Amino acid sequence: MVLRLFGAKVGKAVHVYASTRFYMPWNVELGDWVAVGEEAFIYSLGKVYIGPGVAVAYRAHICAGTHDFSDPALPLLKPPVTIEENAWIGTEAFIGPGITVCKGAIVAARAVVVKDVPTLHIVAGNPARQIGVRPEPRQS
Repeated sequence: MVLRLFGAKVGKAVHVYASTRFYMPWNVELGDWVAVGEEAFIYSLGKVYIGPGVAVAYRAHICAGTHDFSDPALPLLKPPVTIEENAWIGTEAFIGPGITVCKGAIVAARAVVVKDVPTLHIVAGNPARQIGVRPEPRQS
């Protein structure tokens, strides 16, 4: 309810721990059945979309803000971050500005994601690299 009061779009059955920090909640959209763990930090200078069924583990950092290092004035940039449905973001993982974590992907604990993560891929490390691919979900 508090997130909604500050302008966040929040779906149904969303669970966010009280220790989670949202920098600018009006730039955040959480789909249905999202879970955001303890002490996660959503640095939402730009738009952050977290799709349905996503799990963000404790102390993960989602960062939608950076600077243009090619410009001597270092102007602020606000590239959006998108985490598509049913992705998992591991403990203390870092998702950088302008990144898309595609549907069903898994980002391992403490991974540093600086490139988009394709659908169903599993990434780990710093910088994050593919370590596996999940099987396609069964159609019912």
